[in-house]
Amino acid sequence: MSTMAGPGTRSDPQVARMVHTVILPGFRGTTVPTWLARAIEKGVGAVLYFAGNLTADPAHLSDRLHGLRPDLLIASDEEGGTVTRLHAGTGSPYPGHKELGAGGDTRRTREVAHAMGRDLRAAGIDAALAPVMDVNVDSANPVIGPRAFGDDPVLVAEHGTAFITGLRAAGLATAAKHFPGHGDTSVDSHVALPIVDVDMVTLHQRELVPFAAAVAADADMVLAGHIVVPALDDAPASVSPRAYALLRGELGFRGVAVTDALDMRGLARHTGAKTGPAAIARGAVAALAAGADLLCLGNPYTAGHDDSAVFGAVRDRLLEAVSSGTVPVGRLAEAAERVDRLLTRHKRTLDQ
Repeated sequence: MSTMAGPGTRSDPQVARMVHTVILPGFRGTTVPTWLARAIEKGVGAVLYFAGNLTADPAHLSDRLHGLRPDLLIASDEEGGTVTRLHAGTGSPYPGHKELGAGGDTRRTREVAHAMGRDLRAAGIDAALAPVMDVNVDSANPVIGPRAFGDDPVLVAEHGTAFITGLRAAGLATAAKHFPGHGDTSVDSHVALPIVDVDMVTLHQRELVPFAAAVAADADMVLAGHIVVPALDDAPASVSPRAYALLRGELGFRGVAVTDALDMRGLARHTGAKTGPAAIARGAVAALAAGADLLCLGNPYTAGHDDSAVFGAVRDRLLEAVSSGTVPVGRLAEAAERVDRLLTRHKRTLDQ
């Protein structure tokens, strides 16, 4: 009888590589930590920059990371306006989405996104987690507000696709967020679990219009938020099979579905877990099983967040989930293949 591990077990090297591929970690500092270098060697294909990574020489840091893996995708939240990582110390030199939407000029929106993309490329950054495609219909919204292009779905769709076009022209991969829409709520998913209590007709006529446009505009990624839409599911979209089925089936999205940060309290409130590595790992398993392809671990600069410990906990919990069948190996393979396809496509774009 063979003692070799079969597919789907913890000791299968192919499964281990795929598990590494679907994890999107952040890290502390302006140098590459040893644990991250090893993780990239074992299959991690994308990393996420935060402001603390960009205080010295971001291009040098990016060169070091790309030296470990030439097709590594370095991503960052860069929207302009109030959300910037690259210009966190001084504030973004670019207008935010609300100002661009109010201006009504999609050509200007495209030009701003292109200029922003050129800045990101100069820093060695490959992907912007933007644009925000939420329709901000709740004036008390504490987390979207000026980050949205406006409260009209058609306007948001037009400016969002212009933003995608501008970023792509500068060589950036893009991520439309926060699916299926974080605009009609007065709750911030960083601290609690928002509920968008609309019927499916409203969801289709309002929230989903910009995301359908983003898919048609060939957005590389769609970022699923920790948002409950009771008409769709009682689970947050980030861990909802029905939400991913809607994204894949009706909207026809074929790219990478990435989660919002798994350390956010909105998700923890749903899973019943406290914050910390174990809670993040629990959310990662639920998201992958539901249909996510790339698991954003969260902000390593959050108090109590140990970047290496979080990564290790998520990796181990995913390996256990695949070994036990909680996450079918086919689901893992599907997710890893989509991430690999994005990395190949993006590197080919840059090489042209």
